[in-house]
Amino acid sequence: MSDKTEVTRRSLLKASAGAMALTLGGGTPFLSSSQAYAKASSLASEQLRTIGLSVTVQERILADFKAASGVGATSGTAATTPDGQTKILSGSSDYDCWEPTAERLPAVVMTKSISPIPTSAIKNWSAIRDTFTTPNPKWGPKAQITGQIWADASRTELWMAPAVYNYDSVGYNPDVLSAEEANSWTAIFDPKWKGKSGLNTDPLTALGQAFMAMNTLGLSNVKNPANPSAAEIDEAVKFIVSKKKGGQFRALWGDFGELVNLLVSGEMVVCDAWQPAVMAVKAQGKACKYAVPKEGYRGWAIGPTLIASSPNKEAVFAYADYWLSGPPGVAVSEQGYYSPSTNIKKAMSPEKYAFWYEGKPWVGATERGIKEGDLRDGGSLEERASKVAYWHQWPDEYDHLIQKWDEFLSA
Repeated sequence: MSDKTEVTRRSLLKASAGAMALTLGGGTPFLSSSQAYAKASSLASEQLRTIGLSVTVQERILADFKAASGVGATSGTAATTPDGQTKILSGSSDYDCWEPTAERLPAVVMTKSISPIPTSAIKNWSAIRDTFTTPNPKWGPKAQITGQIWADASRTELWMAPAVYNYDSVGYNPDVLSAEEANSWTAIFDPKWKGKSGLNTDPLTALGQAFMAMNTLGLSNVKNPANPSAAEIDEAVKFIVSKKKGGQFRALWGDFGELVNLLVSGEMVVCDAWQPAVMAVKAQGKACKYAVPKEGYRGWAIGPTLIASSPNKEAVFAYADYWLSGPPGVAVSEQGYYSPSTNIKKAMSPEKYAFWYEGKPWVGATERGIKEGDLRDGGSLEERASKVAYWHQWPDEYDHLIQKWDEFLSA
C-alpha cells in the first residue's frame, strides 16, 4: 500500500461528517406469518443490535423485522456516520451490524472490523438491481458502487448488502430561484444567494459539490470529484473558505430536521439537499423543488455490514435479506429514496410505483404536498441514473482532506 492510500487509525477515528436523520413511515412484514414462524425457530436465540443513520435505523422498521423474521430481539442506535465509524473501530462489542454509506467501507475493511456477508445467505439477492452487480464503463472500479461493496472477485460475498440508495441534488425555493438558476451546483455558491445558501457538514459530500461548481465556473478541472488530489483539495478549500468568510452560507447543516426547518422558514433558499427533505418541506405547504444539475447527481448507497465479532451472524443475514424483500423499501421509497431490490414493484401500489420509479404523474388524493398530476422532480429512476456525475468513494487523500476540512470549519 502506498503512502497516499495508507489510512491511519487516528484519521479513521476522526469525526468528519454530518448526521442524516429521517423519520420513516409505513412498513409491513416482509414474510407471511407462517414464514415468520418457520424462521423464528432458528433465529429466536439471536438478536440484532444495529447502529447507523436514521435513514434506515428506525424502531418501526426493526419491529417489523422482528415480527417477520422471528429474531429474538432487536435494538437500534441512530448515529452519524463518523460516530458509528468511531464506535466500530474502537472495538465496541455492543453491535452486530453497522449500516454505513458505502464509501466508508475501507475504514472497517482495512481494520478487519467487519466480515463478509455471503450472497447465498440472502434469499432475495436474485432481485438486486443491475446497478449493484454490473460495472459501468463510465467509471473505474473503486469509483462506483460495484467496486465498493464486493468482498471477492467472484462476487459471492459482500462487505455491505445494499438497502437504500439515491442520487442527490440541489434543493431550492422555486418562488425565489428559477429552474435555470437552480439546475447547477454553482447555485449553492452564487453570490446572488449570499446568506441564504446551505452546505452539508460532511466533507466527502461538500467538497465533491464544490469541485463540480468550480469545474463549471472554470476554476478547476477535477475529473473525479470523489477522489481529488491533495492540490485539488487545497484549491477547493480555498474556494469554500472565501465563500464562508464572505457570508455565503446561512448554515452548515448536518441534521435532517435542521435542513427542513431552514427551508420551511425561508432562511435558506438553496442548498445541497436530500430529496426526502424537499418532500418534507412540501408536506408543510411550502414551495420546494429538487434541481436537475447540469453537472450531474451524486450517487450513494447505505446497507448492513456484519461486525466481525458478532455472535448473531444469522440475524444480520436475515436483516440484509429483509431489506431486499420489498415492503421495507416502501417506507424509504415514499420519502424519495430508492430500493436496490426490484421486489419493491410487487410491494408498492402500481400508481405509487409509477410515480416514484417510472416518472409518471401522481394519481389520487393529495398526499404530503403531492397533488394529482404532479411529477417526481428529475423524472424516472432510469432517467436520474443516467445523469449521475459520480458515486461517493473513499478518497486516496483522506487524511489531507480531513486536515483541510478542519481548516475550513475553523475559518
